[in-house]
Amino acid sequence: MLTAIVDYESGNLHSAEKAFQRMAREGDAGTVVVTSDAEVVARADRVVLPGDGAFPACAAALRGHSGLFDAMVEAVEVRGRPFLGICVGMQLMASWGREYEDTRGLGWIEGEVVKIAPADPALKVPHMGWNDLVIDAQHPVFEGATTGEHAYFVHSYQFHVTDPAERLAHVDYGGDVTAVIGKGTMLGMQFHPEKSQATGLRLIANFLRWTP
Repeated sequence: MLTAIVDYESGNLHSAEKAFQRMAREGDAGTVVVTSDAEVVARADRVVLPGDGAFPACAAALRGHSGLFDAMVEAVEVRGRPFLGICVGMQLMASWGREYEDTRGLGWIEGEVVKIAPADPALKVPHMGWNDLVIDAQHPVFEGATTGEHAYFVHSYQFHVTDPAERLAHVDYGGDVTAVIGKGTMLGMQFHPEKSQATGLRLIANFLRWTP
């Protein structure tokens, strides 16, 4: 079993690598590698797409790495391998990103990424720090997790899904903010599970043993 964390030069992947490798070891879930090799991504059994920064820059970087974008599409769309997008990696699953300029996403989950606009003007953007997850729909990734557990967020934009059934969890930040999305073999987490202590490690372990 091979899990590929896609390296397209969009952030420091050290903490994600260590967290996924630890949970793979503890759960006997195979090997985890950080890679920019398109051939490795194409044959991976699971694909993880992290991301830090602005949507347009991340989208351009992903498409700009020779063969990497097509390899990810091959693994996820054609071969149906389980996929997890993290932070901007989740946002890239959208139809459109509206950060700075309109930018096409992967279109895997219909919706758009727009700036967070809290109803309470005292709440600052970016949304940064710990917040309580509210689970909206049951999914194997939530096994052992409950509403009220904490996750760590750092973001200024959020995913508005077109189909409410594809929003699996949210948090309250002056209004609902999407936290987890899912469709078929694809999942996305707006927060950083690798920085979310016991809750995040549990979700990573659940993803690594999930067989959709």
